[in-house]
Amino acid sequence: MSVHRPFRRLLIVPTLTSALVLAACSSAPPPKPFPPAPPPPVATPMAREAQAIMSSASASLVSGKLTLTPIAGGVRIAGTIGGLPASGRFGFHVHETGDCSAVDASSAGGHFNPTHQLHGSAKIGAHHAGDMDNIVADVEGVAHIETQLGGVLLGGGGATDIVGRALVVHADPDDYATQPAGKSGPRVACGVIKVIR
Repeated sequence: MSVHRPFRRLLIVPTLTSALVLAACSSAPPPKPFPPAPPPPVATPMAREAQAIMSSASASLVSGKLTLTPIAGGVRIAGTIGGLPASGRFGFHVHETGDCSAVDASSAGGHFNPTHQLHGSAKIGAHHAGDMDNIVADVEGVAHIETQLGGVLLGGGGATDIVGRALVVHADPDDYATQPAGKSGPRVACGVIKVIR
């Protein structure tokens, strides 16, 4: 009888160990499923034409209508803005936020500047993507605008897309040097860039 007892214990010990391992496995939480992959980005189509209806800001009488169309290397902006002081020069920029709701158009934010450059002339050296030449009013206070803004897109949803941003006219000319906005004074007109086709 004494010969078989150790043998029986050896058989019992592995059986108990196996039971404990199985019990531990059955009480472990099930593995968490992998989170679903994010959907691929939706490409926004390029616009054929956009428009900005310029409404007065800062108690001015300035208003107008501008049409934007894509061109090679940028966007063409054309139209008229009236109610300006006769024969004056005025800052004109794309601003980062398409919101003209504040009475002074401050809701449009700062200049559109996706590449984090210093403010300057669009013709020379570093500048904001939204920097443009001053507009000039005639003797009747109307500015006839025909300009090109390089390095931006009209639609597409990329970093340089200006759809949904704002065009802003300022009370004073841009000096192209003072940071961050060229010392161009109050915002006298603002319009959101909206795709029309």
